[in-house]
Amino acid sequence: MKKTAKDTLIALLKYRRDLDILFEQRWYRIPVKSAPLMVRNNEIRYLALYQPRCFNEDAFKIQYYGEIRNISIMKRRELFPDEATHQRAEENYYRIDLAEVLKRTEPIFSRRKRIVIFITTTLQKLQSATELNDIFLESPIEEIFWEKLKSENIDAERQFAPESFKNKIHLDFALFSRERSIAIECDGDTYHTAKEDVKKDKRRANQLESQGWAMLRYTTEDINQRLDDCLHQVKETINTYGGLQDTVDLLHYRYLDTGQSQLLLFDQ
Repeated sequence: MKKTAKDTLIALLKYRRDLDILFEQRWYRIPVKSAPLMVRNNEIRYLALYQPRCFNEDAFKIQYYGEIRNISIMKRRELFPDEATHQRAEENYYRIDLAEVLKRTEPIFSRRKRIVIFITTTLQKLQSATELNDIFLESPIEEIFWEKLKSENIDAERQFAPESFKNKIHLDFALFSRERSIAIECDGDTYHTAKEDVKKDKRRANQLESQGWAMLRYTTEDINQRLDDCLHQVKETINTYGGLQDTVDLLHYRYLDTGQSQLLLFDQ
């Protein structure tokens, strides 16, 4: 399965003023030193904005997006002439100009009110998504696993960054149970067979285990040939650690039917 080329960037709309600029002047800025590779390589064609907590009732949503008209590099003092003495006045920024600002009929929401800096994806994903985890476009085996989890109504977070690791670790999938959180990693043949990659994966697993995470790892062969077995193991692991946490009522957990017992619900 060939991976679709990404052409869309989801970026954090950090301040309310940035939304005013977007509406009035149709541009957004990203510091050159922290810009995603997609921007550096001029592969970005569309930009969408994620609104954080400061937007109150519109927080943790993606509503606005647009096609990119032009990208240029400018000093911050050029972007904001009235702030010439700002401490970052001489830093370089990508100024991303949009042809127009469009608004989705229904916003894309984050069930767990996540902090998002950048997500790279496609316009098709942006247009079809209903919640944040639908936005991600990762390896083919991750996409297969995600569709399987959704079909079983198992609420997972994709590319989840545990707070304790300061955005240095992103999990393929994160599940939340009463007793332990569960990390699921899909080890594709291309990226996880080299000796150094194996060492890195072990260090990463040890870090997560030390912070109380339970780890499940699945290979390309597992997902392509034994997907139902993988899902069964996921369900059993969730049940072992006290059920799957509800994304709305965080005090509510539910056991999953593994085919050997009836579905049980309980509240904390």
